[in-house]
Amino acid sequence: MPNGLSPIADADDLCRLAAAELSAAYRAGSLSPVEVTLAALDRAEAINPLFNAFTMIDRKGAIEAAGASEKRWRAGEPLSAADGIPTTLKDIVWVEGWSVRYGSRTTTSAAYDKDAPAVALLRRAGAIFIGQTTTPEFGWKAITDSGLCGITRNPWNAQKTPGGSSGGAAVAAATGAGVFHLGTDGGGSIRIPASFTGIAGLKPTFGRVPAYPSSAFGTVAHIGPMARTALDLSVMAGAMSGRDISDWQQGVGTLAPLGRIEEVLRGARIGYWSKPPSGALDSGIAAVVSHALTCFDAYGATVEPIDLPGGDLLDLFQHHWFTGAAARLALVPPSKRAGIDPGFLEIAQAGAAFDIHTLVAAQLERAEFGAAMDRLLDDYDFIVSPGTSIPAFDVGLEVPLGSGLSRWIEWAAFSYPINLSQQPACVIPCGMTEAGLPVGFQIIGARGDDARVLSAAADLEAAFVPMTHAFRQKDLV
Repeated sequence: MPNGLSPIADADDLCRLAAAELSAAYRAGSLSPVEVTLAALDRAEAINPLFNAFTMIDRKGAIEAAGASEKRWRAGEPLSAADGIPTTLKDIVWVEGWSVRYGSRTTTSAAYDKDAPAVALLRRAGAIFIGQTTTPEFGWKAITDSGLCGITRNPWNAQKTPGGSSGGAAVAAATGAGVFHLGTDGGGSIRIPASFTGIAGLKPTFGRVPAYPSSAFGTVAHIGPMARTALDLSVMAGAMSGRDISDWQQGVGTLAPLGRIEEVLRGARIGYWSKPPSGALDSGIAAVVSHALTCFDAYGATVEPIDLPGGDLLDLFQHHWFTGAAARLALVPPSKRAGIDPGFLEIAQAGAAFDIHTLVAAQLERAEFGAAMDRLLDDYDFIVSPGTSIPAFDVGLEVPLGSGLSRWIEWAAFSYPINLSQQPACVIPCGMTEAGLPVGFQIIGARGDDARVLSAAADLEAAFVPMTHAFRQKDLV
C-alpha cells in the first residue's frame, strides 16, 4: 500500500460510486445527494492535509445545493444525469461567489459575480460544487505547485508529483473526493495528471466545451472532464458541453452528441504512436503500454506503428505556449511580478522575444500539421499512445532529476501535439510500473469523434482491469 495508508474497508464506500450508480440510487431513494455530498466533503477535508488538492472546500454551498437536488430527485424531476453529483472546479475558471486566483499571488481575492460557461452548464445540470482544486501559477506547467498554494502531491507516493496543471483535480478524483472534476488542458494538463494518478481524463475536441474568457494561451487551451472512469467522463462531458455565444472561437457548428457507441473497436484500424517528438520513452512505460496493446486482439482490431506528421513539433508548440505566457504576463502589473514563478517568467520573456514574422510562420505551420493529423485520422479509426513518456517523478521539480531536460514540455511530448491539432484525446490507466506508479494509455480520435473515443476508452478500461491490479481507490484513503 502506498505511503503506508490503510485501504478503504467498505466496498460500498459512497466515495467510490460512479455517476450512473448514484443517479440510480437517487431515483430509487436508497441514497440522497445530501449524504453523498457530505461523504465527498469529508473525504476532501481528510485528504487535503496529505496531498494539498484543494484551495477551498465549500461545505456550506455544497450542502445547500445538495438539499435542492434531493428535493428534485424526490419529486422525480432531476435536471440531468449529473444532478446531485459531487464536482470540483479548477482554480482557473470563474465561479460565481468564489475567489478564483489562477494559482497566483498577483490576482485578486475578490469573489467573481458570474460563472464561466462550462461552470454555468454544470450548475444548470445540477452538479454539486464541493470545492476548488489546485493549479500551478496560470496553469503554465505540467506539475502542480505554486507560491500561493504550495505543493500538490501524488496519493500513490506523496514524494511524487501528480502532474499538472490539473493536478489538484486528479488527486481529488483518485482519492474519491468528488466524482466529476473540471480540468483544463493546454499542453496535456488533463491527460498528464490522469496518467500519473491512475484516473481517466478527456481533452475534448476544441470547442465542444465553451470557454470564456478566452485563454491567454489561445486555441491550444481546452476545458474538459476528469473522473475515475470513462463512463463518468462521458456523463460529465455531456453536462458541460454546448454552445455559448460568449465563446466566439467555438464556431457555429454543432458537434455530434456523446452517446455510447457499441463495438466501436470491432475490426478497427489502430495507429500506435510510440516515438515522442521530444524526450525519450521510458522503457518501463513502453513495456506496460505494449502489453496493453494485446487487448485489441479480442476485438479483431489491427495495430500498426505510425509516426506523427510534421516537423519540429516541440519548437512549434513552444512558439504558441511561450507567446501565450507573454500575453498572460502582460496582464500583471510590473509592481506585482516579483513573486511570480521564475519558470513562468522565463518562458514569458522568451515568448515576448519572438518577432511577428516568426509567429505568423508558426501559425501557418500549425495549420499544416492540423490538416495532416486530420488526414491521418481519416485513414485510422484511432491513434493510441502512452499517456506520458515517463512515470511520476519527485515533487518540486519541473523535470526529473538527472534527465538532462530543461522544461516540462520536453517530457510531455505525447500531449502537446494533440493540443496543436485539437483532436479529442482520452487517457485511462492501463497498468503499473515496477515502482507501483500508474501508467496511462491515450486514445485519440478524429475531431468531433469524442463519443467514439469515450466509447473505446470505456471498452479498453474494462479490458485493462487485470493489468491495473484493481488499484483504483482501493489502496488510497
